[in-house]
Amino acid sequence: MSTAIGTAEIMTEQPLLSVRNLEKRFPVRGGLLQRPVGWVKAVDDLSFDLNRGEVLGLVGESGSGKTTAGRSILRLIEPTGGSIRFNGQEITGLPTAEMRAQRRRMQIVFQDPYASLDPRQRVRDVIGEALTIHNIGTRADRRDRVAALLEKVGLTADAMDRFPHEFSGGQRQRIGIARALAVEPDFIVADEPVSALDVSVQAQVVNLLGDLQRELGLAVLFIAHDLAVVRYISDRVAVMYLGRLMEIAPSDSLYERPRHPYTMALLSAAPDPDPDAPKTRMLLDGDVPSPMNPPSGCVFRTRCPFALPACAEPEARALREVAPGHSVACIRDDVGVG
Repeated sequence: MSTAIGTAEIMTEQPLLSVRNLEKRFPVRGGLLQRPVGWVKAVDDLSFDLNRGEVLGLVGESGSGKTTAGRSILRLIEPTGGSIRFNGQEITGLPTAEMRAQRRRMQIVFQDPYASLDPRQRVRDVIGEALTIHNIGTRADRRDRVAALLEKVGLTADAMDRFPHEFSGGQRQRIGIARALAVEPDFIVADEPVSALDVSVQAQVVNLLGDLQRELGLAVLFIAHDLAVVRYISDRVAVMYLGRLMEIAPSDSLYERPRHPYTMALLSAAPDPDPDAPKTRMLLDGDVPSPMNPPSGCVFRTRCPFALPACAEPEARALREVAPGHSVACIRDDVGVG
C-alpha cells in the first residue's frame, strides 16, 4: 500500500503514526484585561507518516515549532486542528481514560534531564511510576523491571535507591530514557535529548538511543537542531521553519542533495568534521518573521535568496515530490540541482 505525504510516497502496510494537517495556535493576550489580541501559529498544516521501527529526525531553528509538534502529537498539549492516527486509531479528541491507555504505547524523553525528574522521588519511583499508573505487575515485578531497565541504559541496579541530584547530566538522561521504556512503548518522542548535555556525553547518549531503538524496534520522532546528530540516528529527516514543513526526505538524500533553500542554509551553517573540506556559507538576510503574522505563500520567502514573486502565492506552500520519498515546499526546480 502506498501512503502519500503531500506528494511524497512511502511504501508501508500501515504507518504506526499518521499526522495530517496538524495545527497548534496559542493566543496572544494584551491590555489591562489580558484579552486575546492575536494568535501565534506554532504548528501550521504539518503532515507526515512514521513507520514502525523508523527514526524520523525533525529539525529546525529555535521557534520553528518542532517541540510543539512533538508534544501535540502526544497530546501533552492539545492540538488546535488536524488529525493524529496512532496504530490505526484517531487519537485527537479521545477521552482521558482512552488516551491514557494509548499513552502506554507513546512515551517521551524530555530535553532537560535536570528539570524532568522529580527531585523528591528516588530513581525506583521515577522509573516505576508509569508501571504503577498502568497497573503493570506486582511490587516485586516492578522492582525487578526497574533494575533491568537501569542495567539496559548503562547504570547499575543499586542506582534505584538514590535521588536524581546524585547523578550527572548524562546519567539523569539515561534515567529519563529508562522511564520512557518502562511500559514497553511502540513510539517515543525524543525532544532534543542531548542538547542540555556536555559535548563529551552527547555521543554516548545518542549511541544508547540508537542501540535501544534497533534492539526494541521502536519508532522514534527525534527532535533536534544539531544536524550532525540527526543524520547519525535518523532514517528520514523533516525540516521545519516557522511552523511549516519545508522538506522531508531519506537522510542521505536530504544531506547530499537538499532541495529547499532553508535546508541548504542550515546545512551550510553546520560544522564539518573535515576542516579542510571546501565549504560555502549560505547567509540569510533579515530576521525570522513574527509567527503572529507569517508571510503569505512560502513562509521562508522573505529571507530566501532564490525567492520569486510567485512565492507569495498560496500554491507555493504545498509540498511536491522531486525524487522518490523526497518532497519539498519550493516552487523552483533549479534550487539544489547541479
